[in-house]
Amino acid sequence: MKQISNILILVILFFALGCKNKTADHSQHHQQEVTKLYTCSMHPDIIKDKPGRCPICGMELVLKETGGDKLKEPELESLLKPTNEFVVSSVPVTTIQKREEQIEIEALGNIAYDTRQVGSISARVTGRIEKLYVKYRFQKITKGQHILDIYSPELLTAQQNLLFLFKNDADNKAMVQAAKEKLLLLGMSNEQLAQVITKGQPLLTIAVYSNYSGHIHEAVKGAAMDAERSGMKDISLLTEELPLKEGMYIQKGQSIFTVYNPGRVWALLNIYGDNQSLVKTGNAVRVVPETAPTKDFRASIDIIEPFYQRNSKTLTARVYFDNSNLNIPIGSQVRATIFGNTKDAYWLPKEAVLSLGIDKVVFEKSDGGFKAVKVNTGITHQKHIQVLNGLTANDSVAVNAQYLMDSESFIKVKN
Repeated sequence: MKQISNILILVILFFALGCKNKTADHSQHHQQEVTKLYTCSMHPDIIKDKPGRCPICGMELVLKETGGDKLKEPELESLLKPTNEFVVSSVPVTTIQKREEQIEIEALGNIAYDTRQVGSISARVTGRIEKLYVKYRFQKITKGQHILDIYSPELLTAQQNLLFLFKNDADNKAMVQAAKEKLLLLGMSNEQLAQVITKGQPLLTIAVYSNYSGHIHEAVKGAAMDAERSGMKDISLLTEELPLKEGMYIQKGQSIFTVYNPGRVWALLNIYGDNQSLVKTGNAVRVVPETAPTKDFRASIDIIEPFYQRNSKTLTARVYFDNSNLNIPIGSQVRATIFGNTKDAYWLPKEAVLSLGIDKVVFEKSDGGFKAVKVNTGITHQKHIQVLNGLTANDSVAVNAQYLMDSESFIKVKN
């Protein structure tokens, strides 16, 4: 009887060990099945235990490699957080990087005359225009060119006084020299003076010559000068005839003509507000005229005007250059690249920052997911954006913030 009992105990132990091994094998097999998961390559938060399509984008699910380890489930506290404050995801992350960037700033502008090269032809005596040799605005003249003849009673009287001294008191050198100097100061040239002395007769009209080379038009006042400087907006006035006519009288000291030199000009570049702190006098600039893209040239910022032009929200930077060989038309548009000051700052990829209008946010990595954090940003350069504050070098943020935003959700940020 005792022997039978021992046999029964051995049988029971045998069956017990067999069931345990089967349970272990079944558990191991079940674990292998569970670790075979499928996910979407575009939406890694989508995880399925069998093949299929992504419910968001419709892409084919791919096998997710887990290495046989049990996946860590998100905590219940994370899943219960409001969707406008916390996002559960496994997108790649990055951190802010501190480095120097050579800033390139794009600007638009136009070509205008260099007002330092503007010449004024004024009347030295009162008189009448007998002959006018220039007829229309922007007529090209050269230095020494004969532009008009003037009859002046004052000049005629001064010549007669000189001839009287030569005839009656030629030995009075002081008086003779004073009479000659007066005629020269009244606008008579040395050649004309010599002609009067040689012939012994006064000239009824005196020729007036230009002291400048360039484009001529009537003298303009300050407001009109600004219009010319801004690029000659009224194109119909370019070849309009001059208001000064033959037979008209001019007064002593009156400015008759203004001469602009097209060989010495400046490029006026418009600098918008977010770039104004980066542009300094002396910065290198590459200018490309739209009328002649092959005639691009290098120069530097000579001056930044300390005021805003009328009806404009941009600062104007002047670039002086020699146009005598380039021959870029005045008023033509230009594109420019300004190489601003090197910026040592913290940078993030542009896609990592999400704009909510007034606020800018990033999604900072937190336990079990991401939370929206407000940041202050500076300039945007190429594919990066400057971060002024709101993050530290140890904070990890999502590389692409767009993946974590539901377009129909309102994001609640925490400062």
